[in-house]
Amino acid sequence: MSIDPVSIFCHALGQLSAMLDKLDAQPQILTARLHPDMLPFAQQVRAAVSFSLRGCCPLAGRGVVSFSDAASLQEQIAHTLRYLKAIPTQRFMGAPERICRDRAGFADIALPADEYLHLYILPNFYFHFSMAYAIARSHGAAIGKGDFDGYHAYAPGFSFEAPASA
Repeated sequence: MSIDPVSIFCHALGQLSAMLDKLDAQPQILTARLHPDMLPFAQQVRAAVSFSLRGCCPLAGRGVVSFSDAASLQEQIAHTLRYLKAIPTQRFMGAPERICRDRAGFADIALPADEYLHLYILPNFYFHFSMAYAIARSHGAAIGKGDFDGYHAYAPGFSFEAPASA
């Protein structure tokens, strides 16, 4: 089986972009944090986008690129989506045999491609995506689980804690 993580990242980055559209009227969220020693919302988004590239590039046998100098978060996501979608699927052939290298904080890592993707890249991608979502929700953004995964749908006002009145 060959590895092709592009569809995973493109779906999630699309969801992240749609959430950003809903936050346009709340620019204060960009600098908001869950905790003083955690990255603010904008950096959480940039980190998630970065992990998609830090994952796909080595798995496709390419050097890691970055669009972190983009003028906005939406531009960074758009550039990243275009880049990821342009990687030919066959570039991921042979990826399971590759050793992928990266830096995890202050640690240098070298992992087989499957471990690199499933135990390092995806958890870190979803960590930063989740932190961005949590920051936005904690600051009153009108987003929900469906905005995160693109699948869940609930009636307006629904809550598992206090079901909407009939």
